[in-house]
Amino acid sequence: MSTSIPPTGSSTTGTTDASIQNPNGTLGKDDFLKLLVTQLQNQDPMNPMDEKDFMGQMAQFSTLEQITNLVSATNVSGFSGQVSQSVGLIGHQVTWADGNGNVGTGQVQTVTIDGSNILLTVDGQQINPSDIVQVS
Repeated sequence: MSTSIPPTGSSTTGTTDASIQNPNGTLGKDDFLKLLVTQLQNQDPMNPMDEKDFMGQMAQFSTLEQITNLVSATNVSGFSGQVSQSVGLIGHQVTWADGNGNVGTGQVQTVTIDGSNILLTVDGQQINPSDIVQVS
């Protein structure tokens, strides 16, 4: 998705065509900052942006950055919780059923973390914790 950012006022130095390429179609904090800088670069020096508008945009940028940080911290916390739950299964008897129709029962021996994937070793076979249907 390409978004063209028009100048906010008339400029005597010519026109600038700034575009932002964003494959997701959503604006993040970097995109917002680029928009703000482009807007400031292209404002009319005889009629600059109102300071209230500028402060409002800076407040929006700050809010966006804090929300992004909160989402990141929440994701880390959620993954840590999943790891803790998986470790808590060590030594327990589990029954699982995966998407391929494989069903089994066994004792959880180890927990392996591979990037963002958590795998349980049950009687020598690695299974996904989401495949577990019963714990005893």
